[in-house]
Amino acid sequence: MKLIGIVGSNAETSYNRLLLQYIAKKYKNLFTLEVLEIKDLPLFNQSDDQTESPEIQAINHKIKMADGVIIATPEHNHTIPAALKSLLEWLSFNIHPLENKPVMVIGASYYTQGSSRAQLHLRQILDAPGVNAMVMPGNEFLLGNVKEAFDENNNLKEQRTIEFLTMCLKNFMKFVKMAEVMQGPKPVLPKEDLHATGTVETTVEGIDMDADDWLEQASAKTKAAKGSDYVELDRGLLTVNQLNYFLSSMPMELTYADHNNQFLYYNKTMEAADMLAARTPGQVGNSLADCHPESALKGAEWVIQQLRSGATDCVRVHVPKNVPEQYIVHNYQAMHDADGNYMGINEYIQDLKPVIEWYLEQTGQELVGGKNVDGVSSASVNDDADVDGVSGASEKA
Repeated sequence: MKLIGIVGSNAETSYNRLLLQYIAKKYKNLFTLEVLEIKDLPLFNQSDDQTESPEIQAINHKIKMADGVIIATPEHNHTIPAALKSLLEWLSFNIHPLENKPVMVIGASYYTQGSSRAQLHLRQILDAPGVNAMVMPGNEFLLGNVKEAFDENNNLKEQRTIEFLTMCLKNFMKFVKMAEVMQGPKPVLPKEDLHATGTVETTVEGIDMDADDWLEQASAKTKAAKGSDYVELDRGLLTVNQLNYFLSSMPMELTYADHNNQFLYYNKTMEAADMLAARTPGQVGNSLADCHPESALKGAEWVIQQLRSGATDCVRVHVPKNVPEQYIVHNYQAMHDADGNYMGINEYIQDLKPVIEWYLEQTGQELVGGKNVDGVSSASVNDDADVDGVSGASEKA
């Protein structure tokens, strides 16, 4: 089951974000939860329609493709934060991804009452014409006294709280399945042709994809530019040699697979054993099915379906290699032409650890919980830190 979690706060550090991240980690064997942010969204303005902006459309597509949505809201002035209200305005203006979508409402706050009034208002908004979400009744999860609720590993401490949260989430899974029955079967995404048996406009035909010298044969057949030949790009003019220098110098491993699921390019010239993800020259030209073990094909198909359908523009996967000094992430980024048509995958692979360590060294920061949090009594109530809160947008503790 694929769920979306919406952080109902635009604070840099939020207990509601922490709660959703805990749910995603704790219940990963029950469902997949992708946590979405709203802090970079434009403020709703019906005179300046930004429905088609990448930020709004990204959330629109993710909600459409999800089985259900969990919204975690703090409480500001006895209601939901302005940033969350603005998001819901966008999602009920010209687009309606929440219509008939199962939604669960949760919230975290400083005091015992939790975000009860905000949750009540949020339920009313979700029931409004134009939104028309299917809000799960009852099962109100109100995480109060949130400052003391999490341990040093950002896990909930109180066993009774965990048990109640588990019950609510399992009830939501049942609610999602009931909604699916009521609405009929969802559209089934087309099966991916991982063996690339078809052709697209850029396919070089008449050459065996599995040939070790596919590159040389395809280059000869197409009379491809090479060496000092110039290539006119949309924002520059480079020789083929310059393009190779440029791409090879990238601080990540790049792989290009076209929309026919054919592996066409990778940028590193090192030996496969020295790469974060092994690639060999003989693989270039292969279908994606021939580049993966049989056990990985189902996962590869799922990734491509998400990108091709527009459900997401990027899928990220941490791939541990039992090397503690590395944190390797595979990013599968959808590529599109000028008209927005899906054109394949740019897979870029990075070891994030050196970048994070450099950043921490430069800034003097540490990977610990911050002080800027969302709270309950005021949008700026703090213990020396600004927070999103509950009763007064400028009240001081």
